[in-house]
Amino acid sequence: MRIFDLVRLAAAGVWVISMTAFAQASSPSESPKSSPASPTASSLLNFDAPRPVAPVISAPSNYHLSTDDQIGVEVFGEDDLRTAARLNADGAVSLPLLGSIKLAGLTLNQAAAKLTELYGRDYLMNPKVNVMLIAYAKRRFTVLGQVNRPGSYEMPEGSPSGIDLLEAIAIAGGYTRIAAPERISVKRREQIMRVDAKKLARRGGSSGLFRVEPGDAITVGESIF
Repeated sequence: MRIFDLVRLAAAGVWVISMTAFAQASSPSESPKSSPASPTASSLLNFDAPRPVAPVISAPSNYHLSTDDQIGVEVFGEDDLRTAARLNADGAVSLPLLGSIKLAGLTLNQAAAKLTELYGRDYLMNPKVNVMLIAYAKRRFTVLGQVNRPGSYEMPEGSPSGIDLLEAIAIAGGYTRIAAPERISVKRREQIMRVDAKKLARRGGSSGLFRVEPGDAITVGESIF
């Protein structure tokens, strides 16, 4: 074979290899790169739930608001009207648009109904008002006489409206050795009640309860030898 023919064959081989490599580079990959994930509905709809005014207390349904209770007031869709306030000495709170409104003596549901009426009367169309209890007022009772730690005490947390007489005596350190549990007096506002705690202790159960209310003054008598 002549040298010219050998050169021509070699050039043809180089051309074939080049075209093969070009075809491989141009063809799509068997494992295409995944496209970026499209935004989901949850990422597009990023709604913020309304935040409560403050941590709230689960008050009994029959609980009545009184002086120094702290409450939160929310009006649905009206963030500017969100308020946390304490009932003043007159049992009233100051609220946006309404001014001073007396709520003492009302349950939370009654207070919400009253504010709904007041806001709807002159300011809002079909308002939805929620009234929550944030903190109870400090409620105290006094134990005097023949107990080991006479003095004034706060009602235990979770029992703002009253506790059992025997529990109140225990909080004050229990009876002294000369106490007369059968001779206890309880002063409640203008009323004085005589209580025989010895009988109460013997009865036990709900039938033996005497409820101590906020503001009560308990005096444990002394034994007569």
